[in-house]
Amino acid sequence: MAAILMTRLVWGSEDNGALEPPQSASLMLPFQWPAQLLSVQGCWANGVAQVQGAWPYKSMGRLLSPDIDYTASVPPQYRLVTPKGETATMNTQQMEQMGQFKITVWEEENFQGKRCEFMLECQNIMERGFNKIRSIKVENGPWVGYEYPEFQGQQFILEKGDYPRYEAWSGNSSYRTEHMLSFRPIKCANHSDSKVTMYECEDFQGRKFEMCDDYPSLQAMGWCSKEVPSIKVNSGAWVAYQFPGYRGYQYILERDRHQGEYRNYNEYSTQAHTNQVQSIRRIQH
Repeated sequence: MAAILMTRLVWGSEDNGALEPPQSASLMLPFQWPAQLLSVQGCWANGVAQVQGAWPYKSMGRLLSPDIDYTASVPPQYRLVTPKGETATMNTQQMEQMGQFKITVWEEENFQGKRCEFMLECQNIMERGFNKIRSIKVENGPWVGYEYPEFQGQQFILEKGDYPRYEAWSGNSSYRTEHMLSFRPIKCANHSDSKVTMYECEDFQGRKFEMCDDYPSLQAMGWCSKEVPSIKVNSGAWVAYQFPGYRGYQYILERDRHQGEYRNYNEYSTQAHTNQVQSIRRIQH
């Protein structure tokens, strides 16, 4: 592993303009080899450490030595720690995973106003100084957005592309909401290798049906009910919809969450009030 890291930092104003850093600003990046990351989004890619987020620096260049502990210059609230209070470290696989996901959010419509880039989950965008999210660009990987902090409330699938207004991600929902206050990457999506099993009753009982393709209407393909009481994700990640044509509430179903087992509709989502599912598709990666 290389002994020198190259980093990029930029001093940013509240309106996200790139300004020259004041003379008193320290340009020491808060990393200690192999990795100590800010709680805001840092990423490692090809041996390059990058930081985007809420500490007052945002993108310039500087060489850092692995022999120097830079974390002393970082306020404790911006350091990433484990539940036991120990400084977190990252292995090579985690570094590579982070490079697969990138999302940029704006506080105003049409990619205007305050912005912030993320390569990791965000449990509460308001802790980054945002009041709301009104536009989004997904550059890498699929993501799931949530109506409320801590991954609660209505879910919104966010695949690669531009979302200039909130209707772009919630327009087909049962009720439109302007709120999206937390989001996270979907790490197990594999469009070419996805399989899901639907069951007639809760706890994987009764008649079952296995699928490896997208179905805009489950009833049209032979499922005799508007309800799907339990679902098992065998591989990949799926988004199920309340109504035909990929409309209504969205339920993100992943192989690496709940061990892929959704025993009843309450496990589909925190906002699920019924086991009504009438269309389903694989999540694009």
